[in-house]
Amino acid sequence: MLDNILLQAQSSGPAISQGAAAALAVGLAAFGAGYAERGIGAAAMGAIAEDDSLFVNGLILTVLPETLVILALVVVFIG
Repeated sequence: MLDNILLQAQSSGPAISQGAAAALAVGLAAFGAGYAERGIGAAAMGAIAEDDSLFVNGLILTVLPETLVILALVVVFIG
């Protein structure tokens, strides 16, 4: 019985399909980007409220985590 279970375990395929893995990768990347933007956005708005010349810096730092999602989408379309 144990030999039969081991043989089935060795011959099995991936745990999830390619589409599900791609969706999971993009979803986790988007979650991570949103989590990063939460703190960055609050800090950027506070800095801009103090000094208007920091708008460009705040905008760049707020948009930077979105590149994570873009790179995840590129990986999905390549793979």
